[in-house]
Amino acid sequence: MSNMTAYLYPKCGTCRKAKSWLVGQEHQLEEINIAEQPPSKEELERLWKLSGVELKKIFNTSGNKYKELGLKDKLATMSEEEQLALLASDGMLIKRPIVTNGTKVTIGFKEDSFAEVWGK
Repeated sequence: MSNMTAYLYPKCGTCRKAKSWLVGQEHQLEEINIAEQPPSKEELERLWKLSGVELKKIFNTSGNKYKELGLKDKLATMSEEEQLALLASDGMLIKRPIVTNGTKVTIGFKEDSFAEVWGK
């Protein structure tokens, strides 16, 4: 149906569900392993702005790295620049999957929001 880029982590069950859903809707996916090739700071900023969510919603708050770095308390005092640089430095800090077709972006996977944005 359409060409999309999906930042995924292959071992992530949520990512696998999202991929399966998108393939079921006949989307062509370019898959990027978010752990090996996290999006650049510039690309993250673009994705974030297209997504329309708060920047803190792009953080993988259930990840070990997020907890190890104590980000729950630190994010409030960090600038957007600092947050984007931190996200770009480690793909495991980024909530996944991030799916985009260049004009729309979804972050994470919820079937109802996927149906709304990516459904036929």
